[in-house]
Amino acid sequence: MSKVAVVTDSTAYIPRSLSQGLPIYVVPLQVVWGEETYRDGIDIQPLEFYTRLKTAKVMPSTSQPSPEAFRQVYATLLEEDYDIVSIHISAKLSGTLDSAIQAREMLKSERIALIDSKVTAMALGYHVLSVARAAAQGASFEACKDLAERAVNHTGAVFVVSTLEFLHRGGRIGGAAAFLGTALNLKPLLELRDGRVEAVERIRTMRKALERLLELLDERVGQRSPLRLACLHANAPEEAEALMERVRQRYPQERLVELVMAEVSPVIGTHTGPGTVGIAYMAGM
Repeated sequence: MSKVAVVTDSTAYIPRSLSQGLPIYVVPLQVVWGEETYRDGIDIQPLEFYTRLKTAKVMPSTSQPSPEAFRQVYATLLEEDYDIVSIHISAKLSGTLDSAIQAREMLKSERIALIDSKVTAMALGYHVLSVARAAAQGASFEACKDLAERAVNHTGAVFVVSTLEFLHRGGRIGGAAAFLGTALNLKPLLELRDGRVEAVERIRTMRKALERLLELLDERVGQRSPLRLACLHANAPEEAEALMERVRQRYPQERLVELVMAEVSPVIGTHTGPGTVGIAYMAGM
């Protein structure tokens, strides 16, 4: 029987309840804080990250995994006779995929397929889960690779940030730069589009921003079914919980086959900042 492993990076930050028992292997990005470097989701967890962020005099930055980190994971899996589908954060947001490409070149293996998900967080997570679930049921390398390529057009994320400061400072602001310098009390509604963070509109209050976020989600998923949704948050669990309840009421159970609340990893939190709330989706797969 075919053996396929799915490799991803820590920005997917898939809840353990969903990933347990699946052939998913995670290569962590890094949070760099002064002289210290932490592996995302391993050496530093979201609660610790945001607690420290409140009083930090030096702001954190992030870095992609090294090609060697990928090479080690790939080499081990190849030795165990796995074919590998490696699915990662958008190449327009991080150099992570480039490190994976270099690792594949080192190994000169045709048994490694590399996929730019064009998303991150649980939009990437659902992408990974769909392939890993197929792999666990015995799908071939070719079938898993095809599924991973198709999933790119079925996943996305819409989100509201409290401030653009973090995206701007981290250089990940993309088309949302148009909102810089506007009134501080306006909440920017953003989305991942074609691999970049793009501006949708500015809204006066968080309540209205979340209402508009749900409307935007409707527009993006259309009539596609089934729906898999994750209510994302960066140190804003109460807002995410309330959003999750509204999502539950909005979509019938037979269409909404999976709904979870998920934190974003410290690396993603470094760029979005605390207070970010959003929805990641996979529609029609």
